[in-house]
Amino acid sequence: MRARSIPGRRIALTRAVNTLPTFVFTAAVITVAAVSPVPADAQPWRAKLDLAVAASTVGGSGSQPVIVRVAPGARTAVMDLLRSGGYRIKAEHASIDGFSVDVSAATVLELARNPNILSISSDAVVTATGRFGGGPDGRDGDASLLRATLGLDDYPRKGTGVGVALIDSGVDPAADLGGRIAAFYDLSGGSLRLATPYDDYGHGTHVAGLIAGNGVLSGRQYEGVAPGVRVTVFKVLDASGQGRTSDVVRAIDFVVRNHQRLGVDVINLSVGHPIYEPAATDPLVQAIEQATRAGLVVVAAAGNCGINPTTGEPGYAGITSPGNAPSAITVGALLTQGTASRSDDAVAPFSSRGPTWYDAYAKPDIVAPGDRLVAVGAPGSTLYQSYPTLRVAGTGPGVYLRLSGTSMATAVTTGVVALLIEANRNREPGMQPSLTANALKAMLQYSAFRVPDGPTGDADRLTAGGGALNAAGALDLSQAVDTDAPTGAPWVLPNPTPVTTIAGEPLEWSQNIVWGVWQVPGSVFYTNEPCWGSNIVWGVSDGANIVWGVSDPLVSGTNIVWGVNIVWGVNIVWGVNIVWGVNIVWGVNMLGVSDPAHPDQVTWGQAAGPANTVWGDLGAANIVWGVSRNIVWGVNDGAYLGGVR
Repeated sequence: MRARSIPGRRIALTRAVNTLPTFVFTAAVITVAAVSPVPADAQPWRAKLDLAVAASTVGGSGSQPVIVRVAPGARTAVMDLLRSGGYRIKAEHASIDGFSVDVSAATVLELARNPNILSISSDAVVTATGRFGGGPDGRDGDASLLRATLGLDDYPRKGTGVGVALIDSGVDPAADLGGRIAAFYDLSGGSLRLATPYDDYGHGTHVAGLIAGNGVLSGRQYEGVAPGVRVTVFKVLDASGQGRTSDVVRAIDFVVRNHQRLGVDVINLSVGHPIYEPAATDPLVQAIEQATRAGLVVVAAAGNCGINPTTGEPGYAGITSPGNAPSAITVGALLTQGTASRSDDAVAPFSSRGPTWYDAYAKPDIVAPGDRLVAVGAPGSTLYQSYPTLRVAGTGPGVYLRLSGTSMATAVTTGVVALLIEANRNREPGMQPSLTANALKAMLQYSAFRVPDGPTGDADRLTAGGGALNAAGALDLSQAVDTDAPTGAPWVLPNPTPVTTIAGEPLEWSQNIVWGVWQVPGSVFYTNEPCWGSNIVWGVSDGANIVWGVSDPLVSGTNIVWGVNIVWGVNIVWGVNIVWGVNIVWGVNMLGVSDPAHPDQVTWGQAAGPANTVWGDLGAANIVWGVSRNIVWGVNDGAYLGGVR
């Protein structure tokens, strides 16, 4: 196969995931001589390439790992075509009609011209979304307060009978998890195989401990959220904490095919990579959407890109994949200040904010404790050996680690989801269907607490999502929901009082749900509507109506992504795909309009009304990439995506 000539271009792309250690994804600056230049608009097939793959085709040499998605029924033919050219298919991904393979840049260009190819994505490096260190004041959060902070200090249920698939760096078979590791699959060597549990990085063990540790080695001081849960482990990260997207997709595929045999209800994804393409073609996102349609619940980390590591400015649009999956419960991190009280909570500065890149989805969905949490460690692992100051002694021979990050917040939320599933199942054992991912997300948001941002205001929805996790309140809801109620009928009986008392403080619930970019009155949750089914993608609407029949006039003016509670002013930008600073004009062509009479304010969503304003295309020609490492917002000069002319 011979590649066609492509125009000479100079590309400089940087992707940074602010984890510690920091992982920087950088495409080299490449120059190639122009041969028969072809205008970008004459190359529609380039839209099939994600940002990283598109960059690699410009003067690239050697092979690169990619994930190819094909039209239904074409997978075998396309794979046979590649095999005939000497390529080895590394894995098939049936749930997304795709496969992973290492190909040359020239072959990428040929594949993109094939009408049976839908998209070609980078088999990107995924990393753990944990970090090391605490909040801005350096105070340690006593992990023994975790259950009290969630309102679970006297809660008797433990998540018994619920299964969680942990896709991470593995797990050490510590006593805290004894007897509840249902199976261990190792994908780190290139194939999926049953193996003896181990964790040479240490991240997965900590995550598993927050979800399901019983605290036996600490006198129950460091007990996890749901210490009765069974854990099925998929090792996709190596000793350095890195893996490949294709291995995560393979693990999700395996769970989808075998979840009933494995007894898995929830998938925990405390891993991620920068967003290189819209959610509709992102392999990780599409695998999650398939898992949700199969009846599974996926809890994913928002990422740790919330603050500029150089200037300390907060950043928006830093959500990582797969936190951009509409149906995932995407979790940001809270600072709990080392107290059980919730009135002093704040969103962790490192926690990624929305909207999501390209699609402008309102994420995260919820924020949960994720700062300096203690859970079981894996002696001899990379984290255990590299950070001795983070070790915490148990009461006996057990050794624990104190870690922070949206990884930890995700684990806490997964544990709460397991408790909700157990509580609802025990309402009428064996008599009603299980709660869906949409219903569970709605419960978490409706019962969530407001998150303070300073003495008088609340954190905006792109920072705190639906609010701060309230496990006790969500459990009140889950125990009242009759999932067997007919569509259109009330299904919350009795209606719980929307107040939860934690550490002596009575706290009101938010009683709102963020559906897509809309903040919807929480009263919609009290009726069993089609939107709570597993076949509805979270956030979709049907014409002028939200799927449950709430018309636009009832929700207009409450568009969360561009809500009036976020004040944007001067044009301050930094980075490549993360917008830093709280005073940012996104441009007049795409996302909102500035009023010349009030230059310090921007009104969002009012240019043509909620139904007509274009919200979501953050990757369109409105954005010029690569200009002195800055993004110019709202400039529509026809620049080629990813290039500097």
